Amino acid sequence: MTEQPKTFDLGADWLTAGIAMNIAKGNTVLKVSSATRDKVITSWEIVQSIVEKDHPVYGINTGFGPLCTTKISKSETSILQTNIIKSHSVGVGDPISDDIAKLMLILKAHSLAKGYSGIAEKTLDRIIWHIENDAIPLVPSQGSVGASGDLAPLSHLFLPLIGLGQVNYKNKIISTTELFEQTGLESLTLGPKEGLALINGTQFIAAHAVKVIEKLHSVLSQADIIGAMMIEGLQGSVKPFYNELHALRPFKGNVHVAKRVKRLLKGSEIMEDHIDCERVQDPYSLRCIPQVHGASRNAWLHLKELLQVELNSVTDNPVIIDEELTISGGNFHGQPLAMALDYACLAASEVGNISDRRIYLALEGNSPGVPKLLMKDTGINSGYMILQYTTAALASENKGLCFPSSADSIPTSLGQEDHVSMGSIGARKALQVIGNVEKILAIELLTAGQAFEFRKPMKSGIFLDEIHKELRKHVAFADKDRVFADDIQKGIKMIQNKTIIKVIEGISSKKGIALKTKYSDIFENY
Repeated sequence: MTEQPKTFDLGADWLTAGIAMNIAKGNTVLKVSSATRDKVITSWEIVQSIVEKDHPVYGINTGFGPLCTTKISKSETSILQTNIIKSHSVGVGDPISDDIAKLMLILKAHSLAKGYSGIAEKTLDRIIWHIENDAIPLVPSQGSVGASGDLAPLSHLFLPLIGLGQVNYKNKIISTTELFEQTGLESLTLGPKEGLALINGTQFIAAHAVKVIEKLHSVLSQADIIGAMMIEGLQGSVKPFYNELHALRPFKGNVHVAKRVKRLLKGSEIMEDHIDCERVQDPYSLRCIPQVHGASRNAWLHLKELLQVELNSVTDNPVIIDEELTISGGNFHGQPLAMALDYACLAASEVGNISDRRIYLALEGNSPGVPKLLMKDTGINSGYMILQYTTAALASENKGLCFPSSADSIPTSLGQEDHVSMGSIGARKALQVIGNVEKILAIELLTAGQAFEFRKPMKSGIFLDEIHKELRKHVAFADKDRVFADDIQKGIKMIQNKTIIKVIEGISSKKGIALKTKYSDIFENY
């Protein structure tokens, strides 16, 4: 029997990054309850009443930004809302990915459905149509300062509502005019406040943050596994992962990582082989995996918690409370996520930084049984020497990208918007850093797998042995030089496809062995 997809009630249910991703992938279906529709209609009726009374309310019958004192006549309110989308569509740069643009639509629909924005029911329904039919607007990546909401990207996102812009529809980029010809849709006539409601908000920042949560979670999970494989390959000690140590400094991330790595090493013949060796302690890149990976997990958790608040918030301006109260405030300001995204960017960079150090450590030849440069016949062969050049370059690039975007502010809107968050820049940068870390981890996977090979015929625990077997299905052991770029690309694909995580999940399901900790609920589910 086919399992029915889950449903999500826009404006009413609690949205998380994971649920947002499932909606974007089509695994969860949107619905709008009658109670939610009633709230949307009531908010829209309040706006109509404000227009009829002719009392000045920002963005409804006044201009925008520095033009907030300019009164707009009742007959011009609709033109005003169309013009704001046109005039604010000033984005530049390559388009963002379709999945992030779709997330923007989902997040905006959820916020508007809460009934504080004064939009028409038909406008909400059109946004939902774009989501359900994968008609995804093209949104330039640059142009937002993350303050009055993400004005430029949101304007581009909603150009198709008024018959303008482009969309990716059925895997083809077409004009909105062509979309209307194919579907029979027509342009919407926006009512008072609707244009402002559409473009005020933090959905560009938040949609990127959803992807950061997803991709950084994957990176962190795989870094623990690959780090454990490197410990095996270099015959590091398991003692730094003992519960007794981390109970004395119980940061959630540290405890989680230590338990995972200790479980990965359980039952290892390689560990048993050197239990009485004379080495007192390992270098930090092995010994301090719980502290470094754990700190990055804590940063991930911090962003996740803040993002959940943001995903379920109204970031419009002004907000319509009731007939007597509309508030022009600053809920659109991106600072709460901007600072956390800078923190997450640093957290991702550090995962790559310590990974590069472990790669370097593997090449030194100081671990008994593992040859220098991870190859026996060197001289004529350079072995894995130059792969670390690549990780050094990527780690250094990431360090340069870690300057906090939220530390900057440039006044806009003739000084009306005199402090901005730059959260949109920080969000894009965080994803760029995570992409580089995926490449670094791919190279560590190759080098850890090569070192692991020299421990044969000894076996590791069930998890790492199976992961090594999976790696060898994609990348062969290297006994002489070859074009390692090909290996690296295969490794990157494994990281991006979460191949080693799937191996872990497969063993857990088949053998009933769980790689879990008491913090699994907060760290494994987002």
